[in-house]
Amino acid sequence: MARPDLYAAEPPSCGKQKYYVLEMLPYPSGQLHMGHVRNYAIGDALARHMWMRGYNVLHPMGWDAFGLPAENAALKNNTPPRDWTLSNIAAMRRQMERLGLSYDWQREVTTCLPEYYRWNQWFFLKLYERGLAYRKNSKVNWCPECATVLANEQVVNGCCWRHEETTVEQRELEQWFLRTTQYAEELLRDLDKLDGWPEKVRIMQRNWIGRSEGALVDFAVVPYEKDPRSPRFDPVTLHLTETILGPVDLPAAITVFTTRIDTIYGATSLQLAPEHPLVTQFSAEDDGLAKKVRELLDEQKIAREKGEVGALEKHGVATGRFVANPFTREPIPIWVANYVLMDYGTGAIMSVPAHDERDYEFAKKYGLEMKIVVLPRQHNDGDGGKSEPLLPYMGEDSLLINSGDFNGLGCQEAQQKMTAYAQEQGFGKSSITYRLKDWGISRQRYWGTPIPMIYCQQDGLVPVPEDQLPVLLPDRIDITQEGGSPLARVPEFARVTCPKCGGIARRETDTMDTFVDSSWYFYRYTDAKNNQAPFDPATAAYWFGEKGIDQYIGGVEHAILHLIYSRFWTKMMRDLGLVKNGEPVERLFTQGMVIKNGAKMSKSKGNVVSPDDMIARYGADATRMYALFAAPPDRDLDWQEDGVAGVSRFLARVYRFATAVMPRAMAGRSQPLPAEFTPLEQKLMRKLHQTLRRLTYEFEGRWHFNTCIAGIMELVNDLTAEESAIAQGAVRDAVLYAATRNLILMLHAFAPYLAAELWAQLGEDSSLLRAPWPAYDERLAAENMIQVPVQINGRLRVVISVPAGSVEEHLRAAALAEQKIQAGVAGKEVVKTIIVPGKLVNFVVK
Repeated sequence: MARPDLYAAEPPSCGKQKYYVLEMLPYPSGQLHMGHVRNYAIGDALARHMWMRGYNVLHPMGWDAFGLPAENAALKNNTPPRDWTLSNIAAMRRQMERLGLSYDWQREVTTCLPEYYRWNQWFFLKLYERGLAYRKNSKVNWCPECATVLANEQVVNGCCWRHEETTVEQRELEQWFLRTTQYAEELLRDLDKLDGWPEKVRIMQRNWIGRSEGALVDFAVVPYEKDPRSPRFDPVTLHLTETILGPVDLPAAITVFTTRIDTIYGATSLQLAPEHPLVTQFSAEDDGLAKKVRELLDEQKIAREKGEVGALEKHGVATGRFVANPFTREPIPIWVANYVLMDYGTGAIMSVPAHDERDYEFAKKYGLEMKIVVLPRQHNDGDGGKSEPLLPYMGEDSLLINSGDFNGLGCQEAQQKMTAYAQEQGFGKSSITYRLKDWGISRQRYWGTPIPMIYCQQDGLVPVPEDQLPVLLPDRIDITQEGGSPLARVPEFARVTCPKCGGIARRETDTMDTFVDSSWYFYRYTDAKNNQAPFDPATAAYWFGEKGIDQYIGGVEHAILHLIYSRFWTKMMRDLGLVKNGEPVERLFTQGMVIKNGAKMSKSKGNVVSPDDMIARYGADATRMYALFAAPPDRDLDWQEDGVAGVSRFLARVYRFATAVMPRAMAGRSQPLPAEFTPLEQKLMRKLHQTLRRLTYEFEGRWHFNTCIAGIMELVNDLTAEESAIAQGAVRDAVLYAATRNLILMLHAFAPYLAAELWAQLGEDSSLLRAPWPAYDERLAAENMIQVPVQINGRLRVVISVPAGSVEEHLRAAALAEQKIQAGVAGKEVVKTIIVPGKLVNFVVK
């Protein structure tokens, strides 16, 4: 086991430039597998390199320790979740230490301990004070397997993100929400600042936030009558001229959100989501309508649960009611449609079949009117005499027709003017909507952070006072997955005295979504022992700077859930005055998966490979080095145990060579490098500095550690190929020392145990971790001879070998000396000779 302070970061006062490198913290499931090892080996290699570059490195580790698997284990093994979790943490930490991962364990964070989740509760109270935490009835995603609520982001293709074959159901529950939508625009806008993030992650977040610009438009409700088109309907006032039948408590208007107000003259119906409150009102008066609406709800529910709402076959039912189109002053029918969702926009849409694909499909099925109000510019010269486009036509590079005073306008201009007109007339306004919804954090389970709220019979909702935090989880309870939260069945927890009035009250028994825990844990690492605050703002400011964590490493599967929530949390903390940065992460790296038997390596698929087994057979260095060598880190790695064995054999070669030359290398420690190298020495020094250059570039750029390790292997091959000559004294001691020492320094990031052993044998008494990274010499790395292609009329004929730095005259002469070139130009006129020194010679002939 490493010394506790070996990998400890220095205090901000050290004066060094900081570097914060972090891998996403794991859930303590019990055992690491090689998928974990790959993730952690990437971060460890980078951390070690940055230490050698002289940075003050923060490289911590912790545990995302709350969550459902602990409750499942409690049910299965009759083991309390806390005991099961802490036992797993101890086992996984031993594995990490055995792998030689360079974590600052003095900063370890465990999210299930009160010293951490106390601050979850503190943050919740701050959110509640600012109106960013609230409670409401809501239709929620319910996983029968988890027996709890899931956020929208935790539903994948209609199934639970943890239980990939369990269909998620829809239920109506009262839930706690956080107003992530209040930060929607900033979350979207600031994606443009995240140049160090993979573009695919930014696209995923941009699509999830889903900004839509448009207008809110009120369609006045026409009071119910048998024939709304009769003379009793006044198209100017939108009122009836005589007494009518039907309810008198209808709303004055139904508001729709549309991104295409320019097509409103083509609206031939208004469609409501089956869950719209007005549909409930209509259905109460019409049993036949109520029956059909229930069928639509069932269809929508099934589609939601399967994640197939977009592919839903369109069905609907007419209500017999009407609204008035505010632009045309004409009545249009109200329908209920299964493809209209209550949680998008207002739950009501204007249907424009000629210019919307879904509306067109619906109108064709039910024979609804279609009005063309937009034509492509090439179809429309203003006289209306051009041919009609294929419907539905949805292009915006078009002109309006059949649109009253707005005829002839381009779509975008019309959108602006029609929105302004609606606002002037009092029936509309511009609006922006988002696909992003508020974050539902209530979970009906035990193993999570208790929500610090109290329900008082007299005073209603009462926050737990800060001086009474943390609200502790009871240690031993009976856990079932039936009947709501297990905490509700623990009287000593649920029953409480109201801190405001002293009366009888009960605690909130839901716990927080575990993504709350992982939304801010990386700030706690900067000040992990603080018992007065989540962290010290000044210390966090040093480590996060203006842009956040220098390098964050984890799977792309967290692009939506964890990474959006953590961005929201950082912005919230900034507004609380705790941090100065507006984003948590400056650079993000998403590593590829480890694949075995054609599937992602995971415990649920039963295809995991334990690093313990690999370490026992091949050693820790070979195990972690294979994870970096088998594929570029951003690509998937196809697991092959033979590859680990191959890396182990390579490291054995390194050890044998290094120990064989060690006495002479040690003798060369005090000797300067010779002013002139022999040809063999020059060859070896060239390869050494080329390898140093490659590793330096890779660590600064794309992190193709596989090519770094391949370069080290090539260097070792060159060295071992000359063992006989070295043994006979053909390479001087000072050169051997330089080659051996630099080889050890390059190996350190990938094989730290072997590097440390050889470093000690070399007689170095300084810390290898803090040894300066060796600088490559471009002069020594330069090739003596280079390969240059020679072409005739752009077609390759031969490749010549010439001295590096050859001038044009030498290149032309060398090319013309080749028999293939002589034959190719014989009897022809050389019109032009194109020479790019060091790159190309091309003869243009005719």
